[in-house]
Amino acid sequence: MAGESQADCLFCKIVAGDVPATVVRESETTLAFRDINPQAPTHVLVIPKAHYPDAASLAAGAPELAADVLREAGEVAAQEKIAAEEGVPSKGYRIVFNTGAGAGQTVWHAHAHVLGGRGLNWPPG
Repeated sequence: MAGESQADCLFCKIVAGDVPATVVRESETTLAFRDINPQAPTHVLVIPKAHYPDAASLAAGAPELAADVLREAGEVAAQEKIAAEEGVPSKGYRIVFNTGAGAGQTVWHAHAHVLGGRGLNWPPG
């Protein structure tokens, strides 16, 4: 059921402290930790502590929690010193939600990838 911890979910196990992760930020409703397979110099995952299988179900079932994830993504970017700065073209970050296997989602717990620290060309791969 959406919102409830899932025993077989890797990210639920990280939230519970049963699986280690390099946590960089935590709020009452979210957890942010380094990706184990980084695709950029800064690659942090921001997840809701409550279980939702993907971004669409999170937005539909708990829009305030989806907003928390986005707000925390911005806080992570500022903390990691990749947030956009006026007059500094090398600064900025990308927030990515992969939704569905065809889009590359491999863990069925909603999560935002915060990527930065290098140029991020558009369109992505």
